[in-house]
Amino acid sequence: MTDPTAIIAALRALDSCAISDALDTLGLPGAVIELSAMWPAGRTVAGRVRTVTAAPKALSGPATHIATPLVVIAERDDVVVIDNHGRTDVSCWGGLLAEAAIQRGVAGVIVDGACRDVQESEALGLPVFARAAVPVSARGRIVQQAMDERIQVSGVSVASYDYVVADVNGVVFVAASDAARVVALAQRIADREARMAEAVRAGQDVSEVMHDSRFPTVTADPDSAEEK
Repeated sequence: MTDPTAIIAALRALDSCAISDALDTLGLPGAVIELSAMWPAGRTVAGRVRTVTAAPKALSGPATHIATPLVVIAERDDVVVIDNHGRTDVSCWGGLLAEAAIQRGVAGVIVDGACRDVQESEALGLPVFARAAVPVSARGRIVQQAMDERIQVSGVSVASYDYVVADVNGVVFVAASDAARVVALAQRIADREARMAEAVRAGQDVSEVMHDSRFPTVTADPDSAEEK
C-alpha cells in the first residue's frame, strides 16, 4: 500500500492506540504526549502532515501571520502541524484560520503550543489538538518562520507528507517511509483485540483471554510462529 489516499483511509479506520502499538512493535517513534483534543470530535482524524514553524516576532524580520501561507495552498486531507516549541502563553491558531482551513478541506490541526477560538473550530467541525487553549493573540507576538520543513513535535521528528492519526487518546505520527508496514501491523493488532473483546463479551474471564493461545502476541513478522 503506497497510495496516500488508501493509507489515509486505512489510518482513519484504526485509532491512535493501534498505531502506537504498531510503532512500539517495530521499534519506531511517533506517539507524542502532552497534546490533546480541544473539543470532542468523536472520530479519528488522519491525513498528511503539512508543517509550520513559529518564532517570536522580531523588530526586523519576517512578519508573516502564522500558518496563513500554508492554509492558502493546503489540499484535502492535509493536517496542519504547527511547531511553537511547546509555548502555551500565546495562541498560534484561531477562528479565521479555521474558517479558511475548512474551505481547503484540511482534516485537522495539531499545535505544539496553544490555540484559541476553540468554539469556532468546533462549530466548523475542524478538530484541533494542542497543549492548551488561551485567549492571547499571536498578532504582534509570533510569526511564521518556515513551512514544509522538518520540525519537532513534543520531541518527535516530523516532516511534511508524513502521516498523522489523532483522536481522543492522543496524537501519533507515522513517517511516510514506514506507513505501509505500520498500517498492516496496526490492522493485525486491531483484529486481535477485536477477537479478544468478543471472547470477553461471550463470557470468557478476561484474565484467561489475556493468556489464551487463540490470541497470540502480534509481532513484526506476519509469518511468526507466535501468530500461527
